[in-house]
Amino acid sequence: MNAIIKKELKSYFLSPIGYVVVGIFLLCFSVFAVLTVFQAGTVDLGGIYYYTALYGLIIIAPILTMRMFAEERKSGTEQLLLTSPVGIFRIVMAKFLAALIVVVITLVLSLMFFVITSFFGKPNIMAVIAAIIGFILMSMATISVGMLASSLTENQIIAGVLTIAFLIISLFAGSINSIFSGFILIDYYTKFAQGIISLENVISLILFTFVFLSLTIIVMQRRKLVK
Repeated sequence: MNAIIKKELKSYFLSPIGYVVVGIFLLCFSVFAVLTVFQAGTVDLGGIYYYTALYGLIIIAPILTMRMFAEERKSGTEQLLLTSPVGIFRIVMAKFLAALIVVVITLVLSLMFFVITSFFGKPNIMAVIAAIIGFILMSMATISVGMLASSLTENQIIAGVLTIAFLIISLFAGSINSIFSGFILIDYYTKFAQGIISLENVISLILFTFVFLSLTIIVMQRRKLVK
């Protein structure tokens, strides 16, 4: 499993993908820092993470995940993956963790805004920690969506479009029908951005991630049986 994580991390940072993701993240953080912190004259950093989660993850999650399984299938290396002594569960989890590590790296870099605002006031470190914890959970959920999309097709573009479509539709799911309100991911993040760690929202995001990772494992298991 560790070998797969290392392989995935190398694929991110030996290609432009990892740097593009980090760059987009930092661009989003910078733009929303200007709009919600510096122009407003506040040291509340919750808005930076909230709006990056709302808009940034729609772009970043597809970039991180669209090639995970689609590229393996297109390049013909999927057979090696499926017949590997490492089980499907570990393969999926390794790819998931590698993508999450890239997100965590960017979140560590985002702490520079905490340092900058510290020169102008006293930002609440506990509120920032709550926002980061929630952001990690949000990232887990969006990555799991992208992984499922990537497992369904050999075309990276289609996988990316499917992920973007789902994440955008999820923003308006509640207005379509109240039965879909559970798919509005950003609603689970609101309290985190306010500096509140809600156990209900933690469980909801973990459960959402679990469901989509489980569906990805099922898809890959079926492909293994077909092969």
